[in-house]
Amino acid sequence: MRKNLLPVAALLLGTLFLFLGNGLHSLLLPVRGTTEGYSTTLLGLLGTSWASGFVLGCLLAPTVVKRVGHVRAFSGFAALLAIIALLTGLLVDPIWWVALRAFTGFSTAGCSMIIESWLNERATNESRGAIFSLYIAITLMGVVGGQMMIPFGDTSTTLFFMICGIVYCLAMLPTLLSTAASPQPLSQISLDLRGLYRNSPVSFIGILLVGIANGAYGTLGAVFGRQAGLTDSNVALMMSTTIFVGAIMQFPAGRLSDRIDRRYVLAALAAVAAFAGLMVVLIAPTGVILLITLVGIYGAAANALYPIAVSHANDFATAEDFVKISGGLLLLYGIGTIIGPTIGGPIMTVTGPYGLFMITAVAHLLITAYALFRSRRRAPVPVSERDAFSTINPGTLTTPESLQLSPRATPFEEEEPDIRRSA
Repeated sequence: MRKNLLPVAALLLGTLFLFLGNGLHSLLLPVRGTTEGYSTTLLGLLGTSWASGFVLGCLLAPTVVKRVGHVRAFSGFAALLAIIALLTGLLVDPIWWVALRAFTGFSTAGCSMIIESWLNERATNESRGAIFSLYIAITLMGVVGGQMMIPFGDTSTTLFFMICGIVYCLAMLPTLLSTAASPQPLSQISLDLRGLYRNSPVSFIGILLVGIANGAYGTLGAVFGRQAGLTDSNVALMMSTTIFVGAIMQFPAGRLSDRIDRRYVLAALAAVAAFAGLMVVLIAPTGVILLITLVGIYGAAANALYPIAVSHANDFATAEDFVKISGGLLLLYGIGTIIGPTIGGPIMTVTGPYGLFMITAVAHLLITAYALFRSRRRAPVPVSERDAFSTINPGTLTTPESLQLSPRATPFEEEEPDIRRSA
């Protein structure tokens, strides 16, 4: 294990810094924006803009890398992230923030895809499962660590914006100083909506709705917390708790879905997420402990939905189609995260902060209903023929390039490295 991880240690360190910056910046903007009195609609557009940029980055970054090379492209993307973080501290204006957030999403996708392709190039068939799991764990630690910086400073100053800029610059150094040869060109992923729906209607509809719910909460959860009376420290704790418990919940939920029809697990988890959301709306808790407990239950169930839906889709796909199906579903999820904050902001403006969980509850109830409906229309894949469940980071989007690292991708022939990207 040590021998396999040492060659990618520098890249994983860069990954940690990259997601530290992402976790801090993504929470800082809505918290500061709420303090400045920006409307919920405008704050929701921050998430819309970021997700739009991220999806475009997944589609267009391979072309950029092909033209200028991995190292230059990564340096450019990371420099752009640092510049934007500093600019958002200087230009405290919602219109500028929304516009700049799209470039942050695009650059994050580009940096992530380059790191993931480099990790894949250094991995072997024996080590890529361990490297993939460690990569997901590091992105989770980065996001949570970045968010938990908030209690240690004043969000009304430029302090955290400068820290973001510093951290993004640090993310650049390990890759610049690495002696590893540049990997092969990034994978090109297309979005075949008809093919995705034919493969698994439940996964198609479910992942779109999960994206809407997660996109709304991921962007506006901090706004909800501030409007519900939480301090900055408690907002950071609430947001980090949902990510952490969501990561833990994936293991038991995933193992259960390996043994019974995944659609039943999907329906049950969505029902729990809907119930927790409705409890937040009906009770409108003022106590910090009760509120974070209910939101934690919501996060545990909601963040376990996406990997189960992906696993269900892959049950019906061949090994050769894994990257195509999973990559398409990832982009579909990205579309959902564009829709969620776009509709979430105006609804919260009209209904108040608790309207956020009305949106998520409706989305999760629809998942429950559709999963149960489809379970009557199509027989489940036999347990012996199912694809093994695999976890993902519930705190951020991954890129299609990370799918090449997954143990479920078609094994590559190490004596002919040029076919690693054939999927």
